[in-house]
This record gives sequence, structure tokens and C-alpha cells, in this order.
Amino acid sequence: MSFLRSLTLRQLQIFVTVARHASFVRAAEALHLTQPAVSMQIKQLESVVGLPLFERVSRQLTLTEAGDRLLHHASRILGEVKDAEDGLQAVKGIDQGTISIGLISTAKYFAPKLLASYSERYPGVDVRIAEGNRETLLRLLQDNAIDLALMGRPPRELDAVSEPIAAHPHVIVASPRHPLRNAERFDLQELRHETFLLREPGSGTRTVAEAMFKHHLFSPARVITLGSNETIKQAVMAGMGISLLSLHTLSLELRTREIALLDVVGTPIERVWHIAHMASKRLMPAGEVCRAFLLEHAAEYLAREYAGLLPGRRVA
Repeated sequence: MSFLRSLTLRQLQIFVTVARHASFVRAAEALHLTQPAVSMQIKQLESVVGLPLFERVSRQLTLTEAGDRLLHHASRILGEVKDAEDGLQAVKGIDQGTISIGLISTAKYFAPKLLASYSERYPGVDVRIAEGNRETLLRLLQDNAIDLALMGRPPRELDAVSEPIAAHPHVIVASPRHPLRNAERFDLQELRHETFLLREPGSGTRTVAEAMFKHHLFSPARVITLGSNETIKQAVMAGMGISLLSLHTLSLELRTREIALLDVVGTPIERVWHIAHMASKRLMPAGEVCRAFLLEHAAEYLAREYAGLLPGRRVA
């Protein structure tokens, strides 16, 4: 108990940031501190705890067992502090306070513009955005580190409230030099000799692709796993292979014709965007208004922004 009294909220904040970025450099940038200052705070924290919190494995910064256990508790402590701040801010009404929103990586292509519209209406609200894959968002929700999460699949692993806000079509894309770029309504089996470029296992986009393969009894000749939508798009443009991606990641590349849509039977695959929060979470007025804003405006915004990108077919 004595060592807990020596911990500071600032040390916990720095520790959590380093753990989530897996980098002292990126954590320092996020916190607007120098790297030596971050390293010093972590060393002081390790001294107080009496155990190492981080280790390097194959040049990758990872948590030790002690660090992993502390991360869960530190995240919840900071989440409770944020709830206390929000509770006090709630007295000021819907146009004051802070809300934190987690975005699945695919949502970063449109959500910031949508949230900018919200901020124009409520300039007194401080909107904080966290980005990550599905696993990261589930952890942030569970640790009370974010108020809302914008994601594809509902977080059924958690006791959460999830509401659909807009259609989320997925399409098969290729280099504009692909021989089937102008073909109409051809079967997926025509692509059986292709290399498919996919996100990491567990990601929402990878799950949609694997479900498509299973539904069509399809096995690609080769699968290459890449860690981000941006890397996949660059690889598609270079002719390395084809991919299944969210239409909402492709606005620029389709308009500049750097990427082509393949008109495969069964596509676009319609999925749905959801806004979620923990069932036990009592959203403050600003959070409730932001949630209502997304429910009301997301579908219309996406339909307008992506109009015309699916020629001859219904636009999400």
C-alpha cells in the first residue's frame, strides 16, 4: 500500500501513453514532452513499484508481466478521474466539457470531418480522438479510457450499448492496369489466381474478407498480410495484388483513378458502422449530444461524400 501513495496521476498518464504507443519517442510526441523526460518518469515509476515495467524483445518495446497488470489498473484510475471531471463539467451543460471518442482505423478517413461539424456547433466541448484496431478499442472501452467508440462490428465481447449509424460498403480493388478493371459482374472465382492483400487477423476488414471467401467457397492463390489500409492501397496501386477494402478508405484514390473497383458479383458487401459505449457508462450531456449528432448525421454525410463512387450501383 505504501508504494501506491507515492504514485502520481502524471506518472500513470505517461506510463499508459508509452504502453499504448509501444514507444518512448511517440509517447513523448503525444504528451508534448522530451524523450528524456518521459524516460525519467518511467524510471521513477519503476523505482516506486520495485519492478521493471517494460522490456525490449527483438527491438520492440513490450510490457513485462508487472507492466501489463499495472496498465489495466492505471487505465481504470485515469478513466475514473476523467469521469469525475466530466461530472463536474456536466453542470455547465451540453456545450461544455470533454468527450473522448475511439475510432477504428478505417473510420479515420471520414470521422474527423464529421466530428469537425459537431465541434463547430459546440466549440466549448473538447473532443479527444483515439485511434486503433478493434482489440485496442475494446480495451479502451473496458478501461473507461474513452466515452464512445466508432467501429464496424458491435462489441459483443463487452456489456456495451451499440447502435447502427450508417451503411459501410466493402469493395474489391485493383490496380487501374488490372485486366478485369472494365469487366462487368464477373464471379469471384475469376480471381482465384490472384494475390490478396489483407489486414492482420482480427481486424474488421480481414473478418469481412474471410467471410466472403467462405461464402463463395473461394481460396485465393496467395495471401499477403499488411498492417494498415494505407500500406494495402499503395501495394494495390503498385500491382502487388488485389484487396477487399472499405469504400470509405478510398475516396481520394477512386477520384484520381489510382485504384480501380472490380465489379465482382456479390459486391459491394454491405456492413454497418456502429457507435458504442459501455452499458455501465453514464454519458455526460456533451457525450449524449455527440452520440445523437452521429446517429442523426453520419448516414447523410457518408452518402453525400461518397456519391458516385459506385457507378451504376446504390451508394452507401
